[in-house]
Amino acid sequence: MAVETRAKDLLKILIGAAWIDGSIQIEERQYLRQLAQEQGLAEDPELKPYLYELVQVKPEQCHRWIEDYLGKHPDLERCSSLLEAIAGLVYSDNNIEVEEAKLLSHIQAIETTCSVEKPSAKAILATIQNFYRTWSQRLSEG
Repeated sequence: MAVETRAKDLLKILIGAAWIDGSIQIEERQYLRQLAQEQGLAEDPELKPYLYELVQVKPEQCHRWIEDYLGKHPDLERCSSLLEAIAGLVYSDNNIEVEEAKLLSHIQAIETTCSVEKPSAKAILATIQNFYRTWSQRLSEG
């Protein structure tokens, strides 16, 4: 998969993840638009309706995009990078909704099946805490 296509697919998933709880928070909106700008995707005709909330993404669509992105046999690196990207979005508003937590758990479960050595619950919690600290610091700096 080309790098640009992969970045576009990932941004689409992040937009879907922002909608997973039924609405996009102000901080999530800012996060997504900044990311789109940084990646040169802000004017992409396919993404624009989603990015500017002209089209709402249903949870089922978000899950389909995730399945397509990961493929039938997802590798650990792709799962981990997806988990990190979604965690960054979810933590951007310093509030984790139930549906967002379920989405993170779902991807962690997929990641666990990709791993030869299954991480412990403690290791998973440490990873999430690290994501939270990183994004909290970025939000307080910006």
